[in-house]
Amino acid sequence: MLADPGARVTLAGPSSRQLLAAADDVLSEPAAVWEGRWPRAVALLTRQALERAMDELWSVKAPAAMGASHRAQLLCLGVYVAPELARRVGWTWSALSEACHHSYDLPPTTDELLRWFETVDELSLTVAARVAAKKS
Repeated sequence: MLADPGARVTLAGPSSRQLLAAADDVLSEPAAVWEGRWPRAVALLTRQALERAMDELWSVKAPAAMGASHRAQLLCLGVYVAPELARRVGWTWSALSEACHHSYDLPPTTDELLRWFETVDELSLTVAARVAAKKS
């Protein structure tokens, strides 16, 4: 049986905005407990915010897409956001994934983290606007 295409999915857990706020807190003023590890913590929180922003979009626009891999979701993203933003989000997701999983490499720099954060922030705000428009 096919899912109702008009059905909306309810998400649990922190929103993309909340995850970005947590990433910003660690990036802005890393506590002593994060010494040496804060860049990867920021990268992980930022990647989680990116993935949650896509979940927020799919939950309203295309719930069936939530079952697809993140790579497949990124390929579809340009249908719902500006193609240039979708391209940057795809690149950012790859960079964040590499930063999160390659612990033997040097951690990302503050400048890299800030660029990635800005892209995910733009995506999150764009998705919030699209979701709000759908609810109206």
